[in-house]
Amino acid sequence: MDNKTLEKINKFTRRPFTEDEIYAFPVILCDNDIDRDNERFSDSALETLAESFIGKTGISDHNPAVSNQNARIFDTEIVVDSTRLTKTGEPYKYLKANAYMVRTGENADMISEIEGGIKKEVSISCSVSSRKCSICGAEKTTGGCVHVKGKTYNNKICYTILDKITDSYEWSFVAVPAQVNAGVTKRSGVYGNISTYSDVNIKNADDELRRDIRRLAFFSGGKSAVENAMISAECMNTTQLIELKKSFERRAIPDRIEVQIMPENENDFSADEFSMK
Repeated sequence: MDNKTLEKINKFTRRPFTEDEIYAFPVILCDNDIDRDNERFSDSALETLAESFIGKTGISDHNPAVSNQNARIFDTEIVVDSTRLTKTGEPYKYLKANAYMVRTGENADMISEIEGGIKKEVSISCSVSSRKCSICGAEKTTGGCVHVKGKTYNNKICYTILDKITDSYEWSFVAVPAQVNAGVTKRSGVYGNISTYSDVNIKNADDELRRDIRRLAFFSGGKSAVENAMISAECMNTTQLIELKKSFERRAIPDRIEVQIMPENENDFSADEFSMK
């Protein structure tokens, strides 16, 4: 580890740490290729993420507990792999981050698991304000698009382009990732070359959780409750969304009531759009 790298790390510490006290490793957070959820980041989104992820904490399974913090990103860069093309035929780009951990007796096993390739798949948690259809260019968030992700139209696969990053929260070691081209990398010299996996925590599961929360919030307090709930849910990770959903279930829906239908236009909430039994 050279002095320049150590200086970057010590910007985040309360006292200067020596090389022997620090464990540093490279990790690929995300890229511009189509992932398993038929979504991909735009180039501008990658640039924004590169800036916003400096200083962000690393955890496990997107559990935001303080005791679950185990690493922090101290540097990032966008890397272009000229030997590879994406599924759409564009030059392959990925967001590479350098992270560090303070060596302690408690994290010695985790460091060994990272070195041994056991802990390597990662995902990121962030918010985007633009989700465009690759076929027609329409915003998925405002409706009006009939194309379905994963289906083929005129020999072109439909996917969603994620753009306009509004915030980034954390990155996490996970067991089952969505992206397939990034993760903790093999080291060559100080940091290393591309390898393994990554994940993006903007997935169908989270969208479904937010839809459920909309339904439950309506029964709890009508349209105003829906608006407040969605403001809260916007910045939540999967674990937090599940807990929010459970809290609304306890308050809003006794055993005899079942929410059945969500309107196609999710921005328009009226009593006619829901049914109970």
